[in-house]
Amino acid sequence: MRNIIWLVLLFGVAVLAATTLGTNDGLVTFYWRGWRVDVSLNLFLLALIGTCFAIVTVIQTLSSLGGLPQRAREWRVARRDRSAQAALRDALAQYFGGRYGRAQKSAQRALAIQTDTPELAQDNEFTVLGHLLAAGSAHRLQDRTGRDEQLRRALELSRRSAAARSAEEGAQLLAAEWALDDRDAPRALELLAELPLGVARRTHALRLKLQATRLGRQPQDALKTARLLAKHQGFSKVAAQGLLRSLAFEALDTARDTDQLRRVWVQFDPVDRRDAFVAARAADRAAGFEAFDEARGWLRPFWEQISELGPDERAAVALALVGATPGIGPEWLPRLEAASAAYAREGAVALAVGAALAERHLWGKARRLLEQAAADTALATAPRRKAWMLLAALAQQDGDPERLAQCFEAAARLG
Repeated sequence: MRNIIWLVLLFGVAVLAATTLGTNDGLVTFYWRGWRVDVSLNLFLLALIGTCFAIVTVIQTLSSLGGLPQRAREWRVARRDRSAQAALRDALAQYFGGRYGRAQKSAQRALAIQTDTPELAQDNEFTVLGHLLAAGSAHRLQDRTGRDEQLRRALELSRRSAAARSAEEGAQLLAAEWALDDRDAPRALELLAELPLGVARRTHALRLKLQATRLGRQPQDALKTARLLAKHQGFSKVAAQGLLRSLAFEALDTARDTDQLRRVWVQFDPVDRRDAFVAARAADRAAGFEAFDEARGWLRPFWEQISELGPDERAAVALALVGATPGIGPEWLPRLEAASAAYAREGAVALAVGAALAERHLWGKARRLLEQAAADTALATAPRRKAWMLLAALAQQDGDPERLAQCFEAAARLG
């Protein structure tokens, strides 16, 4: 199709030339001293066009010859640039392939080519990436001295170049990750604190901070970070709930007295305080410090809305109340009896209500519920043993040594 178009254009030019030049009778006369030369206008125009074309060709040829050294130099630079890029790509491929020694050599070769070529020295982003690959390979090879030196060079170059700013952020994140691999939580937290606000809120940075705070045994900070990650959908909903709950448990376990436990509880997010398992763990800790009123205060909202809890949540809240029954007031009895009537077949609820009734000296009702809890095989061993021990205490109150011995024997059989 293209040849046909050119042929049509050629015919058109031929027709136009024949039409305009065929009837041209003009002459061009040249006078030189005593000489006179007459030339047809058509020949003069053709000669003029040919001369112009020849002059342009000669000028272009001379320009090409004059620029030959420059083009040769540019070709050599381009070839070295391709060699450096190929070495960097090879380093990246070797790094991902787990050949860290080869990756380090390829990265150093790329950097050497760039250093030997002044025209490539201004590509700071390339240099930073080369140093980061070399540093990453050295880290995998346990060469911490070489890693830190390569990382220092990468950071220095990236801070001097606006084009390499993203590489600087990557270098800081890598440094924090390597500090975690070295089990150096303070160093990792220091590096993460130096990140710009936008970078520090990225998912990867938050994951690193979560690991660092957990490694540094800072459960409160870890809990806040995990909540941010959950907000950014860094975990699935189920995984996030389990992680937040476990971090809340760790925070509660760090308390060494009632005041510390109270401060930890106040610092919790309202969502954490509404978690039945977290409240049960807090009540267990408070009961361990003999802060029974505090423990019951944290459990009261769940007993008031016990119908909204699932079976596992009811069991956790009920077992937490067992340890917090000393000093329980009569205002608890209506809600406990209502819970016992609604969930009569749940051993944990029966144990909690029985323990509370025993504390209030309502031994007849308490004995029936405690026997139900002790016989419930679905209940864990420790709560069943607790039920038998409470029944033994009731038997001792009644002065029944035979039943007392039976209760102790049943508790001992549970292991």
